[in-house]
Amino acid sequence: MATIQCISGSHKDATWPLPQTPFTIGRSQQADITVDDGEASRIHAELRPSGKDWILTDLESANGTLVNDKGKTRARLQDQDVIQIGNTRFVFVADAEAAPPKPEDVTTDDDLELVRAMRERTNRIRTELAKIIVGQTDVIEQILLCIVTGGHALLIGMPGMAKTLMVSTLAKILNLQFKRVQFTPDLMPSDIIGTDVLETDQTTGEKVFRFLQGPIFCNLLLADEINRTPPKTQAALLEAMQEKSVTAGNNTFELDQPFFVLATQNPVEQEGTYPLPEAQLDRFMFNIWVDYPEEYEEEQIIRATTAGTQPTVQTVMTKSEILQVQDVVRKIPVSEHVIKYAIRIVRATRPTDPKAPTISKTYVSTGAGPRAGQYLILAAKAMAVLGGRIHVSCKDIRQAAIPVLRHRILTNFAADSEGKSPLHIIEELLTVVREPDESDYT
Repeated sequence: MATIQCISGSHKDATWPLPQTPFTIGRSQQADITVDDGEASRIHAELRPSGKDWILTDLESANGTLVNDKGKTRARLQDQDVIQIGNTRFVFVADAEAAPPKPEDVTTDDDLELVRAMRERTNRIRTELAKIIVGQTDVIEQILLCIVTGGHALLIGMPGMAKTLMVSTLAKILNLQFKRVQFTPDLMPSDIIGTDVLETDQTTGEKVFRFLQGPIFCNLLLADEINRTPPKTQAALLEAMQEKSVTAGNNTFELDQPFFVLATQNPVEQEGTYPLPEAQLDRFMFNIWVDYPEEYEEEQIIRATTAGTQPTVQTVMTKSEILQVQDVVRKIPVSEHVIKYAIRIVRATRPTDPKAPTISKTYVSTGAGPRAGQYLILAAKAMAVLGGRIHVSCKDIRQAAIPVLRHRILTNFAADSEGKSPLHIIEELLTVVREPDESDYT
């Protein structure tokens, strides 16, 4: 619990815990803290909780309120901020880090212990993957973020970048049932979902239909070169990605949890392909760019893949543990400050928004929808959990912005003619969109 401590004045060395309700300071007996100070007003200032933060508001006092010796009408308090009311000084103490209290949404000791253990466990996953995959640390990190949030990812990169090997190795480390489907122009929806077959019942001799499950019935589905199959077959994944179920005929089958779709695309070849429509692209949490390895990494790859030995990887997590982590990620609390910042970035991508910056109005035809904001917050929560933290910062939002927004921003002709890609636009938006400050909470 946050506290406020008097460091000079009539209540020197006294400490008050701050409840989750507005808290006032002033000369009046009606104030929560009554100070014997002629320079203070009757109800001088108010402290009000805002998520995990506290907002200090000067209530039109006669002599004003100082925070760290600067006059403030409204301020978001940080740990160890000094508040001066008249001649009385207080220090604000945020929740102690040494013995972190349980976040209000993380309700069990097991949840909190899992968060603490995730940093070491994530490092073990990286270590096991490094036995097979050289480099690609950002790609691996983003795939892990999708897995612990229950999202799906679109991997875009040239052939031979170990996309398939990376996904199949990760499935072994996480003890997930893995299936791979090579998408081709003649692939049908039933080739993914499954189909009814006519059989003879051995006991009655009657003809009956039996559903044969397709490869989508797994934990981790790799949809290889998803843009090489027609939209009818691409759409067969939509229900599974969103509802985690499959409908065949009049029957609906629940998929085993956890369930993820990792799809790959070749960014160069466009002849004979079927680009994913925007509605289906929006179902993917991340658009992950798989780039060429560094020179020293490529040397290691050639040396390792042309030798006769094949390393083996160890299982680090189980399916039940992944589901537990997904549940904990949802429980991690996020401050109003961080949510405002995420929404501000998303709305800045929309050229029709009155507050949109010039770059969006000039180069963007269609901006990101509300699902982008949801995924920004979820990704930021996942970053905190993988790092063993129980708090989310604006830095986490900035780190998630590129993979979340890259496929949700559609550029116009002006951008194409000037070589402005969605990546360029996102990078500039992150420099011009400011974090919320006290003026945003008036």
